[in-house]
Amino acid sequence: MMKTLLAAFALLLVAAGSVPAQEAAQPKTSDLTIETAAGKSFHFTVELALTPEQQQRGLMFREKMAPDAGMLFVFDQAGPQAFWMKNTLIPLDMIFIRTDGTIANILEKVPPQTLDPRSSDGPAKAVLELNGGIARFLDIRPGDRVVHPLIAATKG
Repeated sequence: MMKTLLAAFALLLVAAGSVPAQEAAQPKTSDLTIETAAGKSFHFTVELALTPEQQQRGLMFREKMAPDAGMLFVFDQAGPQAFWMKNTLIPLDMIFIRTDGTIANILEKVPPQTLDPRSSDGPAKAVLELNGGIARFLDIRPGDRVVHPLIAATKG
């Protein structure tokens, strides 16, 4: 079902001109799952932004991203997180993640190439960036859980 939903989302992105036909080579990736309160699981392949340099660059200068792809920023300590979209060419959903893996808040379809800071609601250990609109399309909400080896797997 996830592949069907992502294929439909990909068609929407292509129709809107957001995803060119060919994919660019990607840096180191990892598997990530979002488990919703509704009992659905969605799998993504995410690039890891772990160093200050990787985190500063983020998804800058990208003209496209696969519908089931994203970038996961993981920080040494949880704290208030703020992101901007300088030199980012595609709209993104920003998912702010608490230390227990639950989603604190989601900022949808953040416009590209802006310097306005977009912030977490409270402390966040990680931030997941996905294609703009995917969170709403998959009905991902605050309180849902992000499962990844670099984020605590504790319940509650």
